[in-house]
Amino acid sequence: MNPVSAETHSTLDTTHAHVAAGANAPLEKVALETYVPPAKPSLVGLSRAEIAERLGAIGVAPAQRKMRVQQLWHWIYVRGAKNFDEMTSISKEMRAQLDSHLTVARPEVVAEQVSNDGTRKWLLRLPSGDSIEKAHEVECVYIPETDRGTLCVSSQVGCTLNCSFCHTGTQRLVRNLTAGEIVGQIMVARDRLNDWAGRVTPTGSRLVTNVVMMGMGEPLYNFEAVRDALLIVADNEGIGISRRRITLSTSGVVPNIIRTGDEIGVMLAISLHAVRDELRNELVPLNRKYPIAELLQACRDYPGSSNARRITFEYVMLKGVNDSLDDAKLLVKMLKGIPAKINLIPFNPWPGTRYECSDWDQIEKFSEYIFNAGYSSPVRTPRGRDILAACGQLKSETEKLSVRERQALRAMAMTD
Repeated sequence: MNPVSAETHSTLDTTHAHVAAGANAPLEKVALETYVPPAKPSLVGLSRAEIAERLGAIGVAPAQRKMRVQQLWHWIYVRGAKNFDEMTSISKEMRAQLDSHLTVARPEVVAEQVSNDGTRKWLLRLPSGDSIEKAHEVECVYIPETDRGTLCVSSQVGCTLNCSFCHTGTQRLVRNLTAGEIVGQIMVARDRLNDWAGRVTPTGSRLVTNVVMMGMGEPLYNFEAVRDALLIVADNEGIGISRRRITLSTSGVVPNIIRTGDEIGVMLAISLHAVRDELRNELVPLNRKYPIAELLQACRDYPGSSNARRITFEYVMLKGVNDSLDDAKLLVKMLKGIPAKINLIPFNPWPGTRYECSDWDQIEKFSEYIFNAGYSSPVRTPRGRDILAACGQLKSETEKLSVRERQALRAMAMTD
């Protein structure tokens, strides 16, 4: 056996070991808890119709509701009001009536960390709904750049899935977030960045310009809440972030991919990571339910996709596992006909992982092949590593979890 073939066999043996290790991983986890609403619910995350319904329940006359909804919508989503007393265009009597039954609360900021590169990470506390269970906590990350500011948002406490390369796969699924808790992450970021309508800057532009549903959780296993939240985020009379600046990342929940295009209309990203079903079954066990061919057909059918609205395919670079030129060639072949760009993600190791990041020379060769085939293939630059805010590292040290859970929040806190 020559040296080249020996190296090849070693790589294949490693890959087969990985596949075997993940062959019996469960496809999905069951949520341990459900959301229990507080006694005084927040209006954040409610649609206009739902706000009108809440107003009716506290005695606001039908003739006033449309006007009051518009006033509240403006104060909540344009001005960023944190309480009803700030809403000076509403009478004192009405403010008192609202305050006795409702709030405009968002998640509580437990901790904030700022990276050397300007990345910010917030640990947010959510009510558990149980006096015994400790409050739930999630994190979101803000990544500033010269031409944009991207907020990475979570959709679940924990994650439904068990992707073997992602530290979140070691964590429990506690529960889905509500629409209000998802919108609330954007509200918190704008609060902390002073990014509401009154902010004075030379350009007058907002700091949070882009939203990526790439934080903790699988968004398409919390479809209705994610949909309702993102429609509020995209509303031109409120937060006003364009659908073309909102990206939803999924590991491939095929039935809800078309729904995402039809009902939300945002940009789509696919956590692909492998070009063969055998390997993807281990890296992304959901592939056993929705294999690659079925996933790619859903991408071809995705409403609104075009060269101007390309689907992003995320591909984490794992040494000796999925980073060969044969993998690159098959990737190009299988994406033919799909308006696509491919984000190559250097793997961020975490304690106990059996994977390593591909060598930089190999990443460059992989990227060059894809680029020469006509696809944009940026290598994502990890951001916020010093505060554990990079991909696969997003977990606050302030939360008292096991060592394996401590860095478990998956968040694609990276940029092209």
